[in-house]
Amino acid sequence: MIKTKFALAVLLTSLTLAPAGATTHHGHDKAASSKSKAAAKSSAKGGAKAAAKGGAKAAHAGKNAKGGKQDKRGKGGKGKAVAAAAVAAPVAAMARPAPPSERRQDRNLDTLSNQFLGALWRIDPEAAIAVGKYDTAASLTIPDQAARARQLAFTDDWLARFAKIDARQLSAKQRTDLALLTNKLNSDRFYLTTLREWQWNPASYNVAAPIDAILNTEYAAKPQRLRTLLKRIAGVPAYYEAARANIAKPTREHTQLAIAQAPGVLSMLTELDKAAQASILNPVEKQLFTQRVNAALTAVDGYVAWLGELDKTMAQTGEARPFRLGKELYEQKFVFDIQAGSSAEQTYQKALAAREALLVNMDRLADELWNKTMGLSAKPLDRTRKIGMVIDKLSSQHVARENFFPEIRRQIPLLQDWVVSHDLLTMDPKKPLEVRATPAYQSGVAGASIEAPGPYRPQDRTYYNVTPLDGATAEAAESSLREYNHWILQILNIHEAIPGHYTQLVYANKSPSIVKSIFGNGAMVEGWAVYGERMMLESGYGDNTPEMWLMYSKWNLRSVTNTILDYSVHVLDMGEQEAIDLLARQAFQTTSEAKEKWRRVQLTSVQLTSYFSGYSEIMELREQRKQALGNKFVLKDFHEQFLSYGSAPVRVIRDLMLQQPAPQ
Repeated sequence: MIKTKFALAVLLTSLTLAPAGATTHHGHDKAASSKSKAAAKSSAKGGAKAAAKGGAKAAHAGKNAKGGKQDKRGKGGKGKAVAAAAVAAPVAAMARPAPPSERRQDRNLDTLSNQFLGALWRIDPEAAIAVGKYDTAASLTIPDQAARARQLAFTDDWLARFAKIDARQLSAKQRTDLALLTNKLNSDRFYLTTLREWQWNPASYNVAAPIDAILNTEYAAKPQRLRTLLKRIAGVPAYYEAARANIAKPTREHTQLAIAQAPGVLSMLTELDKAAQASILNPVEKQLFTQRVNAALTAVDGYVAWLGELDKTMAQTGEARPFRLGKELYEQKFVFDIQAGSSAEQTYQKALAAREALLVNMDRLADELWNKTMGLSAKPLDRTRKIGMVIDKLSSQHVARENFFPEIRRQIPLLQDWVVSHDLLTMDPKKPLEVRATPAYQSGVAGASIEAPGPYRPQDRTYYNVTPLDGATAEAAESSLREYNHWILQILNIHEAIPGHYTQLVYANKSPSIVKSIFGNGAMVEGWAVYGERMMLESGYGDNTPEMWLMYSKWNLRSVTNTILDYSVHVLDMGEQEAIDLLARQAFQTTSEAKEKWRRVQLTSVQLTSYFSGYSEIMELREQRKQALGNKFVLKDFHEQFLSYGSAPVRVIRDLMLQQPAPQ
């Protein structure tokens, strides 16, 4: 949060000024010369609202929509005990003995929190699956009115229980846990009773992600997992029947998304039956599997056919719900999802100022690169046109279409080596990251995302989902490759993988606070990934070339523009052509990227503000710590202490860090 003019100046300075040498060193980009982002997984489902909000799995826009709520979870993998101890060390080393009454109250909250989590996983098995708890995975929540009534009663009951805790008698760690728990419950109530996305978002009903998780996570022997799924899929017909009963005046955009994602759901069900038939299940079980899968396929087909007719009717009558939230709903959703110290409107105004600072710096870099890139061409007076011409020229340097995936895979270990060798963070080399094509049932929202396991199963695989170019036309593929050119592809991998989402989520799963790991904050998760880009370039990654800094600035402008776009569309009624102009001409994005972002802003709300909101608060916090600690400030220590608090909101982490005594 930027509360003062000084803090705003700190942020704008960070956006405007590259490190010394960034505009004078013209050597080759060392990382580039060797060719050394959403959340999240889209486990969309109906019923009671999802339990945990994180971000990255969502990260970039992957959503976990339960009962209409697009739930942004970001969870990483578990490292070795030594690495975990290293992460926790800054907190443990500086902890002060608590008075007896405080310790007693802390223990009481621990007991109550554990009771709450146990009850939550029973009432919400889909949320449990998402965080790696499979005890209730055989149960499929049928998203009917009875389920919503149970969820609302559960929410009110636990809000009343937590209200009896005197937060003044808790330690700082427990006080922030209590705040996160009550925010989660109040958010649940808002989504159920006010936003009511379960009523207007047909894409929130999607059974594929939990099936995928159970089938492909080795938490138990495969026959046991298949028998769990055999029980679970029995409820699929009732699930989609309830979905149809819930939907009233949906948006056309979400209706069309549900139709587009249906083939991926059908494919997941077909894959499940194939796995069952190839297993050691007995003949009776295999026959029952086929029967239930066929019934599930029929239910999905029926739901899609019904949506298709509904969409046609809405097209004729014009009686669809607008996708825009409007100011009142948007501000309320912003409070629960972002948990920043500023309002949505204040964040929008900060983004406008940050945008101008970035453009001033990009103008300077374009001037420096003009002769090198444009030769004797006349330099236009218009700033936007000049910057755009240089970026367009540089963007022709990109990998071949067939090398897109291999190049992403090749860069990951190089990024890890850089982070370790430059003493930025402690990394766990035994935690692999698997790059794969985005599953079809998650398609249509974001181009790249991290899909990581929850804190109960941190040892499971983490996926870096990337939308393949296989089905794209030559023109569309070239547009995407120019967007993710030689420099920006590296920045994308920094953001999504190392030291961005993947690294942060590994640390989150090591947090001593299970509450802060589960109920993560999307602005912190996305903000860290954006901060990671800056961190890498400040450490010398890219050799401080003006090309890398210009492309970084373009990418950072994208985060800033996300906030401007989201607020402008949902609150200020910005239209498609104005939005495309903002993205393509003013923010230098390719046509394909601008069109994808326009689609995304119609399907999501508030999430696009998380990048800039979180990043700006992290940068402010870093400057505060530098000033407070002086020559005792160590960047690596700051990073590891910051990440040790799980995926808590930045303002919560700030309060915890500022309470720690300075090192002697």
